[in-house]
Amino acid sequence: MFRNALGKTFRFLGYTVQYGCIAHCAFEYLGGVVVCSGPSMEPTIQNSDIVFSENLSRHFYCIRKGDIVIAKSPNDPKSNICKRVIGLEGDKVCTSNPSDFLKSHSYVPKGHVWLEGDNLRNSTDSRCYGPVPYGLIRGRICFKIWPLNDFGFLRASPNGHRFLDD
Repeated sequence: MFRNALGKTFRFLGYTVQYGCIAHCAFEYLGGVVVCSGPSMEPTIQNSDIVFSENLSRHFYCIRKGDIVIAKSPNDPKSNICKRVIGLEGDKVCTSNPSDFLKSHSYVPKGHVWLEGDNLRNSTDSRCYGPVPYGLIRGRICFKIWPLNDFGFLRASPNGHRFLDD
């Protein structure tokens, strides 16, 4: 009887470890559900919207200008940020705020991206902390899950003028 109970316990632990490994790989490499907070991505993503983030793009270096990404915050590694990619390495970007009379520009260094919120007047982004290392990107947001009346793929940036062409 003891041997039977011990066998069942080890089988249960084995299945638990297997399913845990599968879940870890799914969330690390495939993607997951993310609850976005804060006003920096309004009107595209509202506070408390739920989105699906896929992680394969970052592993295969398929992040493009205009994508909305989840990244580790350069200021606080314990928190994540949700921002739009404005520039990739080598791109010329506008580093000034929209209200600035004189516009300043810079180039995104190798291995970095330039991230900005869609709500430029209420966003802490690359204009504050500079270019973000590509390694801090956790995933790319594919579509909005909640609220249901807004379910689907995300709309284009309201700040398309921020994408500079040399």
